[in-house]
Amino acid sequence: MSQNKKIEIACFNLKSALIAQKAGADRVELCADMSVGGTTPTIEIIQQAREHLTIDLYVMIRPRGGNFVYSDSEFEQMKSEIEIIKKLGVNGFVFGILNEDKTINIEQNKVLVELSKPFPCTFHRAFDEVLNVDKTLEGVISCGFSTILTSGTFPNVIEGKEVLKQLVNQAKNRIEIMPGGGLRSTNISALDEMVNANWYHSSAITDGSEIASSEEIMQLKNKLNLK
Repeated sequence: MSQNKKIEIACFNLKSALIAQKAGADRVELCADMSVGGTTPTIEIIQQAREHLTIDLYVMIRPRGGNFVYSDSEFEQMKSEIEIIKKLGVNGFVFGILNEDKTINIEQNKVLVELSKPFPCTFHRAFDEVLNVDKTLEGVISCGFSTILTSGTFPNVIEGKEVLKQLVNQAKNRIEIMPGGGLRSTNISALDEMVNANWYHSSAITDGSEIASSEEIMQLKNKLNLK
């Protein structure tokens, strides 16, 4: 049963993306600016990554760090970035827009999901700021997302494991729940045993740098029995 479990690595530079592929990651989530949790990478980096990667490449669309409520001009920027990046041979997009009251902005997310077609979209950890997870899960599904990246609304996946389990059960395969946030090879086995998701997400950075660890990625894969 476990052989179809997969690992996505969040990469903040080309070097990490190449390490991720070589170490056996199933997908790269490419972002810029690790210090704010990821923003839209440059066109140059996306092109270079696509040139060197044969595994799936998802790109974050996020105009800035901070909250996930965007001005009209920021929303227009997100739309134009998707239109440009779509042509670069990527495999999917990662974004998430909220309202001031911490509910999901259904209208704006739907527009971006529609614009991203035929590519799948992941609703990122903006999900962890919402107040009502049950209702938000249904909202994200209604927008047409294929995956939710979440730590279960807690600072990390281990604290959020009860909520993650509940989300996987509620989703009933209508959408992938991808645990991420403090996920490491040291805790992935225990987490998977409880949550039983199909996809897991980690930066696999173990040394305080911004470069993924090849050893950590291999360990993550091994712990999920993906040899």
